[in-house]
Amino acid sequence: MALEATRDAAGTLADVIDRILDKGLVINADIAVSVAGVELLGIKIRAALASFETAAKYGLEFPSGTSAETAAWEEAQVAKENCPQCDKRVSVEELVSTGCPWCGWISAKAKALKPEV
Repeated sequence: MALEATRDAAGTLADVIDRILDKGLVINADIAVSVAGVELLGIKIRAALASFETAAKYGLEFPSGTSAETAAWEEAQVAKENCPQCDKRVSVEELVSTGCPWCGWISAKAKALKPEV
């Protein structure tokens, strides 16, 4: 039984870009121009496209001469998790200790630590 390709009719360009930045995209290409078995030109290309968060997760490095000490890079290195209620990305520390700042969801640990009124 062959698998058939399916297409999500609701997918938009924004969904594709979000997916690429979330998962990352790496392109490796080796191009060689040869005449009579003699290589005249050789080009090696490696390109990576990812969000700061994805790059930090997989340990991708900035090219030499650029600085990785930006606020966005530091923010990307913080471990994040999806909120169970609103599905927004929140740091694990904040989600467990206080709850979600977006929707107000509170974890069981935060409820246990919260003094009763």
